[in-house]
Amino acid sequence: MRSLILIFLCCFSLQLHSQNQQLAYQYFRNGEYDKAVSIYKKLFEKHPYNLNYLNYLVDSYQQLEQFNEADLLLKKQLQQFPSQVQLNIEIGYNYQLQHETEKAIPYYNKAINKIKNTPSLGYAIGRTFQNNHLLDYALKAYQIATEANPKANYYFQIAAIYGEKTDIENMFNTYLKLLEKNEVYIPSVKNHIQNFITDDSENENNKLLKKLLFKQLQNNPLSSWNQLLSWLYIQEKNYQRAFIQEKALHKRALLNLKEIETLGEIAFNNQAFDVAKNCFHYVLENTQDKVSTLNSKLYLLEINLKTTNRVDEIEKEFQELFLLYGKNTETIALQIAYADFLVFQKNDPNAAISTLKKSLKLPVNKFQEGRIKLKLADILVYHNKFNSALIYYTQIQNNLKNHEIAQNARFKIAQTSYFKGDFDWAKSQLKVLKNATSQLIANDALDLNLLITDNSVKDSLRIALKKYATADLLALQHKKKAAIDTLQIILTMFKGHPIEDEALFKQAQLFEEENLFQKAIANYLKIIQLNKDDILADDAYYSLAELYLTKLNNEKKAKEYYQKIIFEYPSSIFLVDARKKYRKLRGDLIN
Repeated sequence: MRSLILIFLCCFSLQLHSQNQQLAYQYFRNGEYDKAVSIYKKLFEKHPYNLNYLNYLVDSYQQLEQFNEADLLLKKQLQQFPSQVQLNIEIGYNYQLQHETEKAIPYYNKAINKIKNTPSLGYAIGRTFQNNHLLDYALKAYQIATEANPKANYYFQIAAIYGEKTDIENMFNTYLKLLEKNEVYIPSVKNHIQNFITDDSENENNKLLKKLLFKQLQNNPLSSWNQLLSWLYIQEKNYQRAFIQEKALHKRALLNLKEIETLGEIAFNNQAFDVAKNCFHYVLENTQDKVSTLNSKLYLLEINLKTTNRVDEIEKEFQELFLLYGKNTETIALQIAYADFLVFQKNDPNAAISTLKKSLKLPVNKFQEGRIKLKLADILVYHNKFNSALIYYTQIQNNLKNHEIAQNARFKIAQTSYFKGDFDWAKSQLKVLKNATSQLIANDALDLNLLITDNSVKDSLRIALKKYATADLLALQHKKKAAIDTLQIILTMFKGHPIEDEALFKQAQLFEEENLFQKAIANYLKIIQLNKDDILADDAYYSLAELYLTKLNNEKKAKEYYQKIIFEYPSSIFLVDARKKYRKLRGDLIN
């Protein structure tokens, strides 16, 4: 019984201590420093080794401008615990807050001098200087610690300080010195540098990093510099230059070709098909690996699908690959691509469904099964068999919970419900997806949710939205003329309805696909005319610029519309790309 009472008292005491700690922190956060002092004082008296309590107590005194109390507390603590040499910095900083810098400096120097004799104190002293925004002293502390012990690694701390001081060149050079010692830090360095570069090749920091890397390549050619250059070019979407760096890396070390395969996939996904083609041809020339060979051939086939209309030739390529590799669990991706080809290129959904059902009979794993069923359901939607499609999507969602394939299936459930006109059920699915791990799925879900919400407010029967969903489905089914005509009905019947700009934009995109460029231009201009502040206005300007640049070869008009985005839509997601292309057209892009 006595043991139980003891345990109860201990638990109660711990709970009370935790509550006091939380209450003190809450007071501190709320700026009620006098109340925070009263609790932190008691906590620190009971736990004098707890520097966390000491720091909050000192901060609270300083906020109340009770500098003498802070000074007495810090000096008493340092006297009792001389090993806590970083308290010299806190004492000095307490003087500095009172504008008595001449009294602060000796304490700062005392802390710095301690490092010379005991280099292991470098981190604690440097970090304390950093915490008090004494960056020059922090830098000095880390540099002295490194000189005293060359094996110590304070590169990240030193680079971070240079970053805070906006001394970007020294920051970059510090990271490069670290990589010169050990290239294992490349992923960490990339993560840190990521915050200082953009996807704009004209960004000053981008240009500076390239300059420093090229200098390193001349003086000390390490693979680290090529890896960083390749990564930087990928951020800038300059895939051709990234490919040059990856080839140099491969030729120097004859490493595996995974990085070149990955670059090919990135280029393919960004429609840089020429670079993607070069990557996969290079892989085929330099690998004996069966998986890499099949993967590269499949991507090359996919590039042909997207860039040519030679259906018979592509059919022949598929059959040659099946003859060479067979229809088995190793060629599931090829079988799915072939089903896609049968639907969208040969307009034979029945053959595609038959192909995928045969694939499901193979001894596939649950992820392969999920991918097959996802494509099968997509084809059933294409074929207007919504209920059958929903069954497959639901099976995927249940079998692969929380996986990206399942999230994709949930989005397809919402999209299919939207096509059916079941908007409320679609919205319930889309809400779940706002936190999807895939940013692409989350964005698509947000866009569809906004479309349904925005066009339901003034139209409780959602008649215009149902018509628009029909047009959306027709476009998905590659029935472009029917989709254009349906959108025209919306534009005629629902003039002034919130869906008008959506219909104009969708129709303009379909006009572009059908090479009806003047009609597309008229639609984009109409969106801008309706409301220059509309959410689609900057999309319309960007689409106009891209159309004039890539389809009509009219650089003057393209430049005009890119300029509109730069000066009138500073928060547009197209701003960086528009600025880059505008400057290139103006002739001042530095490669």
